[in-house]
Amino acid sequence: MSLAPVTPLRVALVGNPNCGKTALFNLLTGARQKVANYAGVTVERKEGRFATPSGRKVQLLDLPGAYSLDSTSPDERVTHDVLLGRYPGEAAPDLIVCVADATNLRLHLRFVLEVQRIGRPMVLALNMMDAAKRRGVEVNVAELARQLGMPVVETVAVRRGGAQALIELIERTTAEQPQTPAGTATAAAANDDLHVTVRAILASAVTMPRATDARDDAIDRFALHPVLGPLILAFVMFLVFQAVYSLGKPLTDAIGDGFTWLGAAAGAALPDGPLRSLVTDALFGGIGTVLGFLPEILVLFFFILVLEESGYLPRAAFLLDRMMVAVGLTGRSFIPLLSSFACAIPGVMGTRSISDPRDRLATILVAPLMTCSARLPVYALLIGAFIPHRMIFGVFNLQGLVLFALYAAGIIGAMAVGWVMKTLRRDHREHALLMELPSYRLPRARDVAIGLWERGAIFLKRLTGIILALTVLMWFISTFPSPPAGATLPAIDYSIAGYLGRALQWPFEPLGFNWQMSLSLIPAFAARETAVAALATVYSVAAGDADTAALGHTLAQNFSLASALSLMVWFAFAPQCMSTLAVIRRETRSWRAVVVSFGYMFVVAYAASFVTYQIARHFV
Repeated sequence: MSLAPVTPLRVALVGNPNCGKTALFNLLTGARQKVANYAGVTVERKEGRFATPSGRKVQLLDLPGAYSLDSTSPDERVTHDVLLGRYPGEAAPDLIVCVADATNLRLHLRFVLEVQRIGRPMVLALNMMDAAKRRGVEVNVAELARQLGMPVVETVAVRRGGAQALIELIERTTAEQPQTPAGTATAAAANDDLHVTVRAILASAVTMPRATDARDDAIDRFALHPVLGPLILAFVMFLVFQAVYSLGKPLTDAIGDGFTWLGAAAGAALPDGPLRSLVTDALFGGIGTVLGFLPEILVLFFFILVLEESGYLPRAAFLLDRMMVAVGLTGRSFIPLLSSFACAIPGVMGTRSISDPRDRLATILVAPLMTCSARLPVYALLIGAFIPHRMIFGVFNLQGLVLFALYAAGIIGAMAVGWVMKTLRRDHREHALLMELPSYRLPRARDVAIGLWERGAIFLKRLTGIILALTVLMWFISTFPSPPAGATLPAIDYSIAGYLGRALQWPFEPLGFNWQMSLSLIPAFAARETAVAALATVYSVAAGDADTAALGHTLAQNFSLASALSLMVWFAFAPQCMSTLAVIRRETRSWRAVVVSFGYMFVVAYAASFVTYQIARHFV
């Protein structure tokens, strides 16, 4: 007789942003998690599994961070609907674990009381208790549990075993467990102002020597200084882009050498013909070239994750608020725009935290101007081929300086576009920035490693999906049809790619693009990294058994420095990929926003590349 499988206990993690909820989720689930979107919306969902010591299976859902359940933002609306069991295809959780920052209970307890009104079985996890004790915060856990009318446990999400008390509590929980009756304070003020209730609970259960951490205040005297703060931020970002090239380039070269060796070995084992060309030119030449830039992309992601985990990013948003308001944006635009350095898609999705529709649309339209990681392979290839490896003042790498300048061009372009939109719109009101500044903390290696793993997996999925398909397509149109009898030009000139590239060249010739460069812009619309694979494939096919590791040298022989600078500037402002356009359509529900976004970026890219080429060809 077979036993029916035991249904896992469904547990939902909820809490304010910066409460350590995701760190707790990573501690409990480790690598046993998956990331997707909720059906019908672009809100991210993270789901993982773990087992208690007795073997009980738990399905853990990390819901989007929320400040309130009454908000109309998509993230908070999804959290509200899932908790109430109203989201299509989502059953209500058996247990709600509300995570609160123990160092900032004055803010976080208000949300706890909101969630409690739902009426589901609930536990309060007091996270960051180690930091609270260092600050001198004393929490009477038993009294707090009595006041709230729910179990309260202490957790330290950044420490091994820091969730043991929570796991033991979950193990004792059953799906049929009723909600504990409301506690003294919450029952007495069920319909009263939540802030009054929070103050009453804090007065009876929490002792705080001071409202803020003395160490945070000491650091913020410099980090948030009106003069030193922006200088520190600029220096930090400059070091990040220097590190991308200085640390990532050796690994990129090593991967390139490895694929060169593999391509040569595969070519020697295969007979002459289309199959050999497909393997050596398309797979090792095209895909291998793009894969080689993964280390530089991961270096960029590493520093973004470290800055995010350390608590510095909200302060950067605070520092830039006045400047962003001056150009028609808001300080809340900073984090979505910073996310766009990784990819414009999460950047556009991140604008859901901006409540004002005008500010949100402006941020969506300028987010694709941020230099996403998909542009990095193009920059790295062209910089390595045309910019000499030279140290400036004995400290700074010239190649890193050029990379920083390209990123700066995107930022300056975004500000210019934001200013133009501000001058054109009728409503000139400004909106104050209100946000929480979390405590500084050391990034946890486990959380950074999981973040890098997720982003690396996304890149590899794109590489084996759309980039692979487009690379094979580029190989096919570069190889067929074969040249006619008596042909005097290279074989690729008689292929589909040759005819298509020459047809595309005339509108881009004023920018200094040859037909190969013009042709690479087509697959780049699907995925910008594919421009590198396209150039690698086209020039490999043209040269026969070309050494793909020497692609940069090949490019340097086929077009000028002025053309290379023009192409880099084109990609700094070029119209976004079709996936980003699709997300803009889903987020704005407007085709007009899609047309405006694509159109203005095409005009800006064309004009900037034209000016760059016309100036550069006379002076370099």
